[in-house]
Amino acid sequence: MPTPQKTMLLTGASRGIGHATVKLFYEHGWRVLTVSRHPFDPGCPWPGGPDNHIQADLADAAAYPRLVADVRTRINGSELHALVNNAGVSPKGFGGSRLGVLDSDYRTWLSVLSVNLISTAILARGLFPELKAAGGTIVNVTSIVGSRVHPFAGVAYACSKAALAALTRELAYEFGELGIRANAIAPGEIRTSILSPGTEDIVERQVPMRRLGDPMEVAETIMFLCSPSSAYINGAEIHINGGQHV
Repeated sequence: MPTPQKTMLLTGASRGIGHATVKLFYEHGWRVLTVSRHPFDPGCPWPGGPDNHIQADLADAAAYPRLVADVRTRINGSELHALVNNAGVSPKGFGGSRLGVLDSDYRTWLSVLSVNLISTAILARGLFPELKAAGGTIVNVTSIVGSRVHPFAGVAYACSKAALAALTRELAYEFGELGIRANAIAPGEIRTSILSPGTEDIVERQVPMRRLGDPMEVAETIMFLCSPSSAYINGAEIHINGGQHV
């Protein structure tokens, strides 16, 4: 008898880590529902993408009831085996400059926290029945900037990632006894299309392995956390940064 197909919901799927994660899970037979504020990119190289993509703005509170209802309709009463919260925004100043406290107004804080932090809690709450039915897992994408000041990531982004690590612990504590695990991954300098000028210098000075990470290396860690091999890992934050955090 064939093994039933597993389903994952991934936010922030349009590039980088999200893009690699979709490809990897699809190759392993998962159905992947993706969420981003942009329409599906027809250049994306996996079948079924247009049918499994949901366009939603996670900065808009009104979007969540529709998003949860849409996911529920698409899985049609079945289970949700994984929720991967990868969506993130990191606004920049003039010329790509870092936004500190003096540069960040209320609207900036609200937008960043809504997408990077609050969306995780609202989706976990809204899709709790489907996650519980599957004995599913939640993986949150934090960042090395949640634990240290970074020359490129702004203050709102850094605070959102630090708070997301705390939210991961809260989810692990609250949902663990209900059969749902929650963990986080904290990438460092990963080779994506949004690298800032000067990243090479950080890699040379701060990363013991002296290279950028590859998005697929991050995706493979997410897959591990969504697999039975990690069945007793709950509330962890795994550093994926070549030793940069040491």
